[in-house]
Amino acid sequence: MGNQSIVIGITGGTGSGKTSVSRSIIEYFSGKSILMIEQDAYYKDQSHLSFEERLNTNYDHPFAFDTDRFIKDIKALQSGEAIKKPVYDYANHTRSAETIHQESQDVIIVEGILVLADERLRDLMDIKVYVDTDDDIRIIRRMLRDIKERGRTIESVIEQYTTVVKPMHNQFIEPTKKYADVIIPEGGENKVAIDLLQTKVSHFFQNKEG
Repeated sequence: MGNQSIVIGITGGTGSGKTSVSRSIIEYFSGKSILMIEQDAYYKDQSHLSFEERLNTNYDHPFAFDTDRFIKDIKALQSGEAIKKPVYDYANHTRSAETIHQESQDVIIVEGILVLADERLRDLMDIKVYVDTDDDIRIIRRMLRDIKERGRTIESVIEQYTTVVKPMHNQFIEPTKKYADVIIPEGGENKVAIDLLQTKVSHFFQNKEG
């Protein structure tokens, strides 16, 4: 591998705890050369569509993501280059004009619902993790998050979950479990699995520094 960064892919359905797992690793290695790049930043630019058309975006479908740019940026980071990470404007349902300058680091965590869905993405990863949490827990977490943080109603969350989120999960996300090297049941609550991941990353840092 030479001096290349290692890439850890962390996926799972909405509300599975994949972000908690990712953050716990980032926090554990605070001060070390580590970064997280979220697939959510790579939703496609929709500025060519009317606002009404944008409202119909299915954010749980592979077509919603600019995967080519995502792959290009991960490859650049792997090679030690800095990138301009896109920013998504959720209020206007399109990509923002601003970007975030991101320097390369030794460990790159790639996090998102469909990071294992594309073979080209999987091929960039050294460790592939699927966070597997019961559907009932995930819908409750999604409901609490969307009502509290996004001002949604219970009815609208249930409607979106049953018509879009659940079918997309079954069609595109759940099947990617078979590509995972590690499956973590119950996400951020699973201290043993997170400890094992942290140990693996620690070994990498030790080898790099040694």
